Amino acid sequence: MTSTDVTKEAEDSGPGGYAAARLRLLTEGARSGPPRRTALAGLTDDWLTGLFDAGTGGTGRGVSLVAVGGYGRGELSPRSDLDLLLLHDGSDDKAVAALADRLWYPVWDLGLDLDHSVRTPGQARRTAGEDLKVQLGLLDARHLAGDLGLTASLRTAVLADWRNQAPKRLPELRDLCAERAERQGELRFLLEPDLKEARGGLRDATALRAVAASWLADAPREGLADARRRLLDVRDALHLATGRATDRLALQEQDQVAAELGLLDADTLLRQVYEAARVISYAGDVTWREVGRVLRSRSVRPRLRAMLGGGKAAPERSPLAEGVVEHDGEAVLARTARPERDPVLPLRAAAAAAQAGLPLSLHAVRRLAATTRPLPTPWPAEAREQLVTLLGSGRPTVQVWEALEAEGLVTRLLPDWERVRCRPQRNAVHLWTVDRHLIETAVRASEFTRRVHRPDLLLVAALLHDIGKGWPGDHSVAGETIARDVAARIGFDRTDAAVLATLVRHHLLLVETATRRDLDDPATVRAVADAVGSEHTLELLHALTEADALATGPAAWSSWRGSLVADLVKRVSAVLAGDAPAEPETAAPTAEQERLALEAYRTGGPVLALRAQTEPPADPDSAAGPEPLGVELLIAVPDQEGVLPAVAGVLAVHRLTVRTAELRSLSLPDGVEGSVLLLDWRVAAEYGSLPQAARLRADLVRALDGTLDIAARLAERDAAHPRRRGVEPPPPRVTVAPAASRLATVIEVRAQDAPGLLFRLGRALETAGVRVRSAHASTLGSNAVDAFYVTGPEGTPLPGEEAGDVARTLEEALRGRP
Repeated sequence: MTSTDVTKEAEDSGPGGYAAARLRLLTEGARSGPPRRTALAGLTDDWLTGLFDAGTGGTGRGVSLVAVGGYGRGELSPRSDLDLLLLHDGSDDKAVAALADRLWYPVWDLGLDLDHSVRTPGQARRTAGEDLKVQLGLLDARHLAGDLGLTASLRTAVLADWRNQAPKRLPELRDLCAERAERQGELRFLLEPDLKEARGGLRDATALRAVAASWLADAPREGLADARRRLLDVRDALHLATGRATDRLALQEQDQVAAELGLLDADTLLRQVYEAARVISYAGDVTWREVGRVLRSRSVRPRLRAMLGGGKAAPERSPLAEGVVEHDGEAVLARTARPERDPVLPLRAAAAAAQAGLPLSLHAVRRLAATTRPLPTPWPAEAREQLVTLLGSGRPTVQVWEALEAEGLVTRLLPDWERVRCRPQRNAVHLWTVDRHLIETAVRASEFTRRVHRPDLLLVAALLHDIGKGWPGDHSVAGETIARDVAARIGFDRTDAAVLATLVRHHLLLVETATRRDLDDPATVRAVADAVGSEHTLELLHALTEADALATGPAAWSSWRGSLVADLVKRVSAVLAGDAPAEPETAAPTAEQERLALEAYRTGGPVLALRAQTEPPADPDSAAGPEPLGVELLIAVPDQEGVLPAVAGVLAVHRLTVRTAELRSLSLPDGVEGSVLLLDWRVAAEYGSLPQAARLRADLVRALDGTLDIAARLAERDAAHPRRRGVEPPPPRVTVAPAASRLATVIEVRAQDAPGLLFRLGRALETAGVRVRSAHASTLGSNAVDAFYVTGPEGTPLPGEEAGDVARTLEEALRGRP
């Protein structure tokens, strides 16, 4: 059926015909994107025109029907609401009211959302003057039916008002966009973005159209229309997939939306959405900067004319670097600059802009992209130095880098960047896409350049540490090869390239080892020392680890993690300096541990002590007190079965999070027979304050003697406060870490974090008949990553087959949880 046939069906059959024709249009697979939106708008136009003509008898003098907003632009998505204005000259209010009823009720009867108003031209202009959103809608007013002259005069008046009031209304519009961005976030970094309201979304694209209509400034147009079309296409597919008028691209709907658009998968969909949002966001940055410049110029010029007798002052141009000057709040190219003869100029201009805290002007970036020759391989020393300067400039680096990206200069300088550009990270811990995370890491690393002997290697490693995420397999392994190639291309010698490759390969080594391994085990420290190789590399890796974690998000770094990493670095540094790590068996118990052990032996039950752990503030002169690292929980209990699940269960009942957990058997002093199990754990309250030690001990006694049913208590709590259903998490995975320790078998557990997880794991380990030497709990967002050092009853590592059986037992226990 052609579009003419569909329109005729709607006209012939009234509202029912329109509904059938609309359904046919939305379900036919041959048409999508702009053609379908245009056809749907045309179909709706014809139907509403028929309703209008029927209500006016075909005259329509002194009254008109006007489409505004998205409908006015002819952009109807499958579930879009209809924005309509019934415009009249005020001569017959009663007839207009009757006409409104004949228009609105058929729309409501079909279940369509309707945003409607009935106004005279004067009322419409007054309302627009009071409400910016109304004025923005009227800028896209489109005549549908009735008195064309009435509509045309309103459009002319509204546009004139907008242009006359632009110096006042544009700052208001800018503030509205900023407030919405603060509330909704940046579309290009969100896993479940709002396609309309988030920064870089459809609202911002509409705002840029309004700025252009003011004639005061204009947005960069290259790619803007395509970006807007892409977001509209995604919204269309989202409406069809959900059957709802929603702009939120939820995780559970992304695969279906991707399929609707013919894309490979949800990641491909998100990447296209992020690309579009990046274009719109950058256009907004440039446009609002230009609006500010024009408004400042208008406010200053009258005073200058008065002071100079009508003369015109030439704007100052302050030198920043060779070929780069500051002009009117931006870094621009000097008049003498010759990009076609100076291949280092893009990096020099970018570094100068970032160092000065200035944006790089749109004209400068476009000229550089259009005329600059490629850098030779390897780069000259100046180019490498300018890249390092750019990366070390702190927060201003971000906007300058984005300007280079917008014109394709980054991928020209670093071709491997293309694979990580706008690449989503489906991990709640990460705040950014891969490319933005790399820049954020460089920004964080710039704060640590005084801590390391080679800040240039630190900054370049920060830029490249996740570059392997654009390739299949382990991103650290892929990244090592890429980093070595990039280092050679940009002019580092073989020794420096090898250091950069090591930093990228092992950028997760310190934090993973510190939080998941027993640092008292000599094999742990020796393995890190062998991987790092030198104290200078260890120093760089320590700074990179912290910068990477801080750039990931608040869940990835804490004082506790920092203290564990620092402890590991200290131990590894000693080994690299020639000192062998102490054997854990030789460590004598502290006086407090011995006291608790004797009391546990004397009483025949558990005893415990809670002690807050703190570290000094980073700034010694700060008025802030010590920063909490958590609470140390020391427990001594006569050696017996079931201690690990009992302790973990009691802590879960009291809503305490376990950060680290160490268990060891402590021999009693001479003359006292028997042994005591000592638990040295670090815990933190999920919320509120810590429970009293006496309450913890009382519940622990009951848990050990079997009178406290922990599993039932946790099940009751889950039933009373069920967690919201969301995306189904991936299944748990339990593995045996090869050669991780010569003293025990290391079993790693990766699972969805949940209250009582450590209790269930402890109970499963008890069932498997192994002894837990130590446990190391780590939580990243919603993911728990725990490591257990286990032995057989005789205290030796498990044979390979038996270790595999224990791992399978744990995995089955986790998978079997209801």
